[in-house]
Amino acid sequence: MNVLIYLLIVLFLFFIVKGFLPIKGVNQITTSELKRELMNKNKQFIDVRTPGEFKGNHISGFKNIPLHQLAQKAESELSKEKDVIVICQSGMRSQQASKTLKKLGFISVTNVKGGMSAWS
Repeated sequence: MNVLIYLLIVLFLFFIVKGFLPIKGVNQITTSELKRELMNKNKQFIDVRTPGEFKGNHISGFKNIPLHQLAQKAESELSKEKDVIVICQSGMRSQQASKTLKKLGFISVTNVKGGMSAWS
């Protein structure tokens, strides 16, 4: 019985830690690095926050596609061949979005660490 409990605890911890690890094939950049990337017109900039959050404050050049709509809209509104840079409020939703985009076949996906909270 004790072995089963330990096994369950280890599995639980594994999944918690795995959720915070960077996604394989997804680049990570800081907001300072993002400032340099904003000049590149060959990249797609996606903000996955809610429309209300986006309306309250957003970075010029970013397109709002809320996380819950990303899988449906990505194929029709984004190019898989162009680099995609994704941001949210703290970096958690954009990390989920990055994982979704990689599963959909997007070649180059970059997550902004710290999100809008780190933007100054």
